[in-house]
Amino acid sequence: MFNFVRNITLSLTIIALTAMAGQASAATLINGAGATFPYPLYSKWFTEYAKVDPTVKFNYQSIGSGGGIKQITAQTVDFGASDKFLGDDELRRVPGRLLHIPTVMGAVVVTYNIPGVGKGLKLTPETLADIYLGKLNKWNDPRIVRDNPTLKLPAKPIIVVHRSDGSGTTSIFTDYLSSVNQQWGSKVGKGSSVKWPVGLGGKGNEGVAGQIKTTQYTIGYVELAYAVENKLPYASLKNKSGVFVEPTIKSTSAAAAGAAKSMPADFRVSLVNQPGRDAYPIVGFTWLLVYQDQKDKAKGKKLVEFLNWELKQGQKMAANILYAPLPANVAKMVEKTVRTIK
Repeated sequence: MFNFVRNITLSLTIIALTAMAGQASAATLINGAGATFPYPLYSKWFTEYAKVDPTVKFNYQSIGSGGGIKQITAQTVDFGASDKFLGDDELRRVPGRLLHIPTVMGAVVVTYNIPGVGKGLKLTPETLADIYLGKLNKWNDPRIVRDNPTLKLPAKPIIVVHRSDGSGTTSIFTDYLSSVNQQWGSKVGKGSSVKWPVGLGGKGNEGVAGQIKTTQYTIGYVELAYAVENKLPYASLKNKSGVFVEPTIKSTSAAAAGAAKSMPADFRVSLVNQPGRDAYPIVGFTWLLVYQDQKDKAKGKKLVEFLNWELKQGQKMAANILYAPLPANVAKMVEKTVRTIK
């Protein structure tokens, strides 16, 4: 009798384990690739969503916006991620209607490593553009000293750091420089990859933050969360209204307020150099790139469920990781767009 019960128990255990293995193997794997800009937040979202729906798993490769655009265009991933919106010519080359789904907004900050100088550096648009043009190359240049009379700025060369990969963060940063400096606009221009006049390259926001952290007298640009995570200081920038503004959730949201009132239906809009005393000047949306017509209906259904979750629950997590949630009117527009995914 004991052996009979033991055998039944063993059989039931095997059946249960087999069923669990079957459930695990049936999990839907959704692959994505692209922007490093929102990676800290996306990692949080994917982890939290797994608790809501254990049957779906996300595999996201943080390779830069350029890589994300290439992979979604080639249809080797289920979604791309980019801080740069695709132009009309790029969209014409895409095999299907590609939707731009804005997720959050973030600030691109100017970070630096100047021994003896912590927080408090102030930079004007002209000064920042001239640093990246290679025209202003000493930390104690009179123009920097003028705006920072209380800081002890050294007579050391400025080491410029920029992205080496195709980058949405670069797209936002160069969009800003083009909007505030005519020479930058005509000589270098804007885009996810540009011909830099000077500087060292770092791959991803992670790479730039790493360069700044380990190399003295450097200056670079990263998304706010990367600066905070790496305990790097960041500059206050003079905005369109002539006010030096520190990058915060509040100043990021202020930059989006004006643009949100006249948001285009496809969400392809620049948020840099917006008017308003409280507006931080280097701000951008980050988008998920999703085909309207999903080839894999099961994956498409799971992806839509995730998008609806992040528009409601995910937005509540954004500020804690230093991203600004979508304005309410924009979130409602995005919900309507998500409903068009087939």
